[in-house]
Amino acid sequence: MFIISLTYKSSVEDVERLISRHNIFLNKYYESGRFIASGRKEPRTGGIIIAKAASKKEVEQLITEDPFYIHGIADYTITEFIPSKYNENFKIFIED
Repeated sequence: MFIISLTYKSSVEDVERLISRHNIFLNKYYESGRFIASGRKEPRTGGIIIAKAASKKEVEQLITEDPFYIHGIADYTITEFIPSKYNENFKIFIED
């Protein structure tokens, strides 16, 4: 499992111009089962995506499709983690 942390390096106005295309990108990977949750940071300096992927390399490849990446709107930090404790309802995201 991975946490993808986006940090905006452009204005919120630039972000807003691409938000609908960014949401199309997100929806694609929600439908494929790769993305589990996402949302904006508060204050609005970026966003977080929780992803399930086979490797960091796979996550790096997915990111290249994000319009925020393509247009240089955000920087990305990827953190891999292995959940060891979680709510029982989250179990469906842990099991293979």
